[in-house]
Order: sequence, then C-alpha cells, then structure tokens
Amino acid sequence: MAGLLVLKRRIKSVTSTKKITKAMGLIATSKIRKCRKNLESNQGYYDAFQSIINSVAQGVDRKNVYVNGNASKKKLYITLTSDSGLCGGFNGAIVSATTERIKADRENSLLMSVGQKGRTFFRRLQYDTVAEYVDIPDEPTLKEAKIIAEHALDLYKSGEVGEVHVLYTKFISTARQSIADEVVLPLKVEKENASTGEFEPDADELLEGTAFIHLKAQIFTFLLNSKASEQATRMASMESSTKNANDLLDDLKLKYNRIRQSAITNEITEIVSGAEAQK
Repeated sequence: MAGLLVLKRRIKSVTSTKKITKAMGLIATSKIRKCRKNLESNQGYYDAFQSIINSVAQGVDRKNVYVNGNASKKKLYITLTSDSGLCGGFNGAIVSATTERIKADRENSLLMSVGQKGRTFFRRLQYDTVAEYVDIPDEPTLKEAKIIAEHALDLYKSGEVGEVHVLYTKFISTARQSIADEVVLPLKVEKENASTGEFEPDADELLEGTAFIHLKAQIFTFLLNSKASEQATRMASMESSTKNANDLLDDLKLKYNRIRQSAITNEITEIVSGAEAQK
C-alpha cells in the first residue's frame, strides 16, 4: 500500500507538469506565428535599406570611419538572449559562441548583454559588461533597438571599440535556427565593385546621417530573429517535455496497476486460505 501511495503521488506530480508543458507549448506556438509575421514584414525593408547603404558606402571617396574603421583594436560583442527560460539550449549556445570569441583576446573584448538569461550566465562566468538590457518584449520595437544602437555607436565613434559584433540566433525555419555573428561596424564594402554614381549630398555626408538608422534597423532585425528562434526552440522543448511526461506516465501507471493487481491477488489468496482453514 505504501508503494501505491508513492506511485499515486508521482503520477499526480507528472500529470501537473504535463499540463504546464503542454500549455507553454501552445503559448509558444501562438507567439511564434506573430514573430514570423513581424520578421517577414520587416525583411523587405531591411534588404532594401541594406542595398542602399552598401551603394552609399561604395561611393565614399575619402577615409570614412564607418567604412575604414578607427584605430581601436577592441571589439564589442552584443549578445541577444532571452529573458525567460525553458527554451532548451537557446541561451547556452549564444553564451558558448560568445565566450569562444572572447577567450581568444579577452583584454581587447567588451561585452554588451541583452536578455536576463545572458546576464545571469555571464555574471556566473565572471564576465564584465559595459551594459545590460533586460525585459525585451516578445514583439520588439524600434525603441529597444534604438537604445542598444545608440550605445554601440557611441562606443565606436569615440574610438573605444574598433569593431561591433552582434551574436544572435538566426531564424531559418520553425525546425532550424543557427548562431550568427554579424559585424555591423565598420561596414563591409567590396571595393572592386565600387559605385561610380554621384550622391547629393556627397556619400560621406549621407553615410554620416544614415549610419545610426542603418545600425538601428540591423539590431531590430536581429532582435526579431532572436525572438522567433526563442519561441521555436521553446515550442520544440515543450513538445519534447510533454512527450516525455506521457511516456513516464505510461510507465508509472503500468507499475501502479501491477502492484495494485498483485495486492488484490494477495488479498484474495488470504481470504480463500482463511475460508479453507475454517472448513
């Protein structure tokens, strides 16, 4: 009987956990639809803006800090993680990719953490950060991208860093995501394909006025990718957890029924034996 009570408690506990994982999986499924819609809506604008900036950058004649960089050897790594957990290895993969890069030259590496989980991981690993941003909504806006972009651009223009990297999880499909390391500053330009067109105002002045808008658009796009990837990973993780809970429940119920059947058989045997003894 003691064994039956223990199994009954475990069955109840696993059933409660299953309800939670199933509900979270359904929520993640709903959220990922919105994330994908936002990402697809933004992609056309992002691609067009990227093409324009590349054309402008190719038209720069004199040395330009946005194209040719500055004298700093330091690199800024901006990492995009989640604010909540239960999303499998989503955050661990970003942290691992970041630490791999920083280890190579820790003295010349600066870190900017976006997301509560990333902040927790880096603090545990005793990494100092120049800034930490948390509570990014599931549907990011340009407001969040603007704050991050402003800080990164200030560090670059002041010469505190010579390169700005953004590490995030790129959304490819619901079943596939990959870690991406994008160098957003300085701009990468293929000089052999340099444009011979003219700009009014000139390319340098035009780039000075649009560099921040471009950086903000990039970070906004990366945030959208990160959020979509987070929900896709959480959905898969919760579906796997629910399946494991079902498998565990099947095993526990089978064991429970066996013990119960054995106890009933013993009781019947005792009753029959007692009846036989009274004859």
